[in-house]
Amino acid sequence: MFDLREVFSVTLILFSVIDILGSIPIIINLRKKVGHIQSGKATIAAGILMVLFLLVGKSILNLFGIGVDDFAIAGALIIFALGAEMILGIEIFKPDPEATTSASIVPIAFPLIAGAGTLTTILTLKSEYTQFNIGIGIVINLIIVFVVLKSTNWLEMKLGKTGLDVLRRIFGIILLSIAIKIFKTNLF
Repeated sequence: MFDLREVFSVTLILFSVIDILGSIPIIINLRKKVGHIQSGKATIAAGILMVLFLLVGKSILNLFGIGVDDFAIAGALIIFALGAEMILGIEIFKPDPEATTSASIVPIAFPLIAGAGTLTTILTLKSEYTQFNIGIGIVINLIIVFVVLKSTNWLEMKLGKTGLDVLRRIFGIILLSIAIKIFKTNLF
């Protein structure tokens, strides 16, 4: 059942799809808007979504009459909005003053960490790898996500304001590109 090669492959695939390192400017930007982001809460929420999708994802989507393509397009629109926010310096996701911890869940846990791309990838991985090994790959990625989320203050100090601004705009363009790719891939 346990296969180190499968776990390694799944871990690398999910790491590249989640792209937590590429999300650092978004996370720092959100933290500036809403204050403290609860790393543990975001990681646990993303983990629950990923494991839930691993176990019953396709059934849940089918229950609502939603295809995987539809789900991916919805996630692409949210990712597009985040990218536009980063590049244009506009505010689309306005913080709710009464719920300052909500940014830990939306948009960090979903769709940034456990977004449509990640959840769709998990469904796709089930056709090639065992559920157990996918689960281990998810846990390894959640540990990495938690460490990165906890390190954003340190990373912000090391990069400085100019470095963060450049990274934010570069990754904004990358997010827009990813969103368009997901949209095009799942539209037709």
